[in-house]
Amino acid sequence: MIEANEILRALAEVTHPAREERSLIDLGMVEDISQEDGKIIVTLGFQSRQDPLKDYLAGAAKAAIIRRDPSADVEIRTVVTERPKKKNDTRELTLDQLSNVRHIIGVASGKGGVGKSTVAVNLAVALARLGYRVGLADADVYGPSVPMMTGTEGLMPDSEEGDGIDLIIPLEKYGVKWMSVGYFARPGQALIWRGPMACNALKQMILQVKWGILDFLLVDMPPGTGDIHISLVQEIPVEGAVIVTTPQSVALADVEKGIDMFRNKNIDRPVFGIVENMAWFTPEEHPSEKYYIFGRDGGKAMAERFGVPLLGQIPLVQSIRESGDAGEPVALSTRPDAEAFLALAGTLAKILG
Repeated sequence: MIEANEILRALAEVTHPAREERSLIDLGMVEDISQEDGKIIVTLGFQSRQDPLKDYLAGAAKAAIIRRDPSADVEIRTVVTERPKKKNDTRELTLDQLSNVRHIIGVASGKGGVGKSTVAVNLAVALARLGYRVGLADADVYGPSVPMMTGTEGLMPDSEEGDGIDLIIPLEKYGVKWMSVGYFARPGQALIWRGPMACNALKQMILQVKWGILDFLLVDMPPGTGDIHISLVQEIPVEGAVIVTTPQSVALADVEKGIDMFRNKNIDRPVFGIVENMAWFTPEEHPSEKYYIFGRDGGKAMAERFGVPLLGQIPLVQSIRESGDAGEPVALSTRPDAEAFLALAGTLAKILG
């Protein structure tokens, strides 16, 4: 199967004869790229059903992909847009919708599997429980999990026109405004965006959203360090970051990379602290017992090493996983694990003022 970046390169070679020879990518005409049962499906958007170049461009797009891989099974679909396409053209996006947001905080991790999204969602709910106005943008464009963890799967945000651009209205639940690329993808659909396409989607999930007045906007970032992270901090006024880790050595080694990224002179954002997730295992029926199955105080040692606060230690409790799977964040409850997230929220809020 042809690689996703090769598909994008192929489409970038197809130019519109009547639009200053700009490519399909530059014109924002690529609505969707997916792969189903071994078939590559590309959806192109046109302003008119009678566009005389529709068949030509669809054929050119298919031919460009097949030139890259002669064995590829390619289907080009077309849809009609009612007005000039703006969705993928982020040149018109500004910071206006963030003007009433006090703090924009990235929730990051050096590697996957440490519970970053679980921490981000529950931190958002905990801040809301403390009386703050909170939003969360799910910037993990390759693995958006916020819809499942908040019980908002299958919902589609509304939109309204403002200043010549469609603004997305975030979903509201549990006192938090939620936005995720997962709301715009079919269940199980693989998002194969690369490079500029993924970064543009990220910017839309933040800059094209009508957030209103917020005390905190949390950005659930993809794991690792890469072009999406760089795009985020360079084009969006992220104030700083919270790093999520587990106590085990392999996770802590990646924390160092994450901290180094934010402290790089080209990014230069503060790390507000470290959250040690899965700090210990506590059986729900014996809440006083602690078993350090992933090691003990690794996050605390890392925080001391880099001179940043240890914002909180979150226990590994079965209810946290069950609540996330059920779409009801554990921070809504009154159990000890919920208290850990409320303490984390209070500590972060105190640091930021």
